Amino acid sequence: MFTGLVEDVGSVTDLAAAPGGWRLRVSTPLASELRLGDSLAVDGVCLTVAAVAGDVVSTDIGPETARVTTLAGFRPAQPVNLERAARADTRLGGHFVQGHVDAAVAVDRVEADGDAHWIGLELPGALAHLIVSKGSVAVSGVSLTVARLERARFDVMIVPFTWQHTNLSALRVGDRVNLECDMVGKYVARAVEGFKDRW
Repeated sequence: MFTGLVEDVGSVTDLAAAPGGWRLRVSTPLASELRLGDSLAVDGVCLTVAAVAGDVVSTDIGPETARVTTLAGFRPAQPVNLERAARADTRLGGHFVQGHVDAAVAVDRVEADGDAHWIGLELPGALAHLIVSKGSVAVSGVSLTVARLERARFDVMIVPFTWQHTNLSALRVGDRVNLECDMVGKYVARAVEGFKDRW
């Protein structure tokens, strides 16, 4: 479980094919605080630490994760948002983020508004009922609020601190990001579906 508050912007050092998937290596000062088996959110994807060597953390990416996220397209030196798993005694400054990405979606708008920035994202039809105006979403692992909602897209506003301390400032129109809908909304939607099926 994560909070969507990015702790560090790491740098991809390598992405190599491995049996059954890929091995991802990321350079970060957080490496010294990570142990084998720890959970680490990389651009919003929950991965397991498989090795630590100096300031480089290695994780494995399975085929399903590669299919539904942006990770298989990572390039050397690409900046990635990193967050260690939340502890039970931590302040929850963002929202409950599982690191279970619902879809990789395209950016359709990046626009400055004073010192803040708008980022617009496509909204796949299958996820439309899980996004609500002023609700929470995680975009590349960053906890954000839905500021504007339309039928097939939505906008979030990025405040200056988040712009400067995450990799969202590197986004351009056409880039793809990992989108995770709010966990509470998912369970409510599933419960409603089950209720309908009984009637």
